[in-house]
Amino acid sequence: MRLFLTYILLLVISTVKAQDNNTVLTLDEYLGYIKSFHPIVKQANLVIKESEAKLMKARGAFDPKLEVDYDRKIFKETEYYDKLSASFKIPTWFGIELKGNFEENTGDFLNPQAIVPTDGLYSAGVSIPVAKDLLTNNRMATLRQSKLYIQQAQADRQLLVNNILYNATTTYFDWLRHYNDKRVYENFLSNAEVRFNGIKKSYEVGDKPAIDTLEARITLNNRKLNLEKSKIKFIKSSLELSNYLWLNENTPIEITENIIPDTNTIEIIDTVLNTSGLDIEGYNIEDHPKLKSLDFKYQSLNIEKKLKLNNLLPQIDLQYNFLSQTPEIVRSFSTSAYKSGININLPLFLRKERGDLKLAKLKLQDTKFELQNTRLSLKNKINAINQELESYILQNDFTLTIVDDYSKLLSAEERKFFLGESSLFLVNSRESKLIDSKLKAIEIENIFLNTKANLFNVLALSDIQ
Repeated sequence: MRLFLTYILLLVISTVKAQDNNTVLTLDEYLGYIKSFHPIVKQANLVIKESEAKLMKARGAFDPKLEVDYDRKIFKETEYYDKLSASFKIPTWFGIELKGNFEENTGDFLNPQAIVPTDGLYSAGVSIPVAKDLLTNNRMATLRQSKLYIQQAQADRQLLVNNILYNATTTYFDWLRHYNDKRVYENFLSNAEVRFNGIKKSYEVGDKPAIDTLEARITLNNRKLNLEKSKIKFIKSSLELSNYLWLNENTPIEITENIIPDTNTIEIIDTVLNTSGLDIEGYNIEDHPKLKSLDFKYQSLNIEKKLKLNNLLPQIDLQYNFLSQTPEIVRSFSTSAYKSGININLPLFLRKERGDLKLAKLKLQDTKFELQNTRLSLKNKINAINQELESYILQNDFTLTIVDDYSKLLSAEERKFFLGESSLFLVNSRESKLIDSKLKAIEIENIFLNTKANLFNVLALSDIQ
């Protein structure tokens, strides 16, 4: 009995020393590295930058334009013509366009309509579409859609980041599970070694039969085999975890043997994943990034539908320009000198325009159906996960009670064994049941943690701004 207690003491001392050399990587620290440095998170930021670039491009359609057209012909020392036309155009929000122009034309063979005063001719006027392109046009639609794309990109970015954090979190939980499994096998391997050495000593002094030594050695080797298997699983999960760890944007981190997971993760999981105090019943499903993204898409398609509807109208453009030789005198621009025109363009069958409108309506309807289906799907997923969590809380309580009861049974059986009132077979049987119950408790804890992560993912609770 004294020898047995000595082995237990040595086991406790060696375990404490081993733990002192380990560094705990908590879930909060782990996710912090991912949020700061992971390439996929950085890549998600490009979605917003791309949409901002598209918005800048769309605004370019409203930039003022300066146009210069110069044409000259000289042949056999004769100046046929020398024509200069410079214009300044200002597009406005609606289809109206403001325009200023200067013309200076000389030459022996000018077209009579191109003859202008010696100092040139100035004009200031406006171009107005009175049907198609007045209330909406390509540049207006593109700008409106680009503004929506930025908001949609922000929602899509949150979904992308949330997905990478979810995958990283479940990888951490697998790492934690394999670590806990390994600890169980390590502890019971130590028990098997202590028991084998004790029985071997007892056999040598004639207190135990040789068959007990054989059975103890079989149990010891089984424990070693199970531990080796668990070590391999832990190493593989550590390498998988390393895929998500970066020290900076260019330096990946590899998990070393002395880095271990936080075994108290279940106590802080709600705080880390922002699920603490979450009112599932009062959660507004319309705030979900997926629904927001689809809603922005729907609005964008609605703008496109209005544009296609506008294309059914005839193209009727009115132009009116005041003419003057002395632009510095405002009164010189009068209705007595002007240039005006009208341009009408109308396809006879409008098959292309009607086809575009029909396609736009179909896209709009498709997105509406997707919105409805996504809304219902999210509600059902949230309700299902909430019920799962409630069930796993009860299951976890049951398994912890079972583990505690099996521990008491094993302790009692070991006492009876050392008093000679039990057999090694019963002790090993009790211990196997305890190992199975501990592994089951670890499995249920892992399922519970993964369900929490699933809730985090479904609700898209990422806090990255």
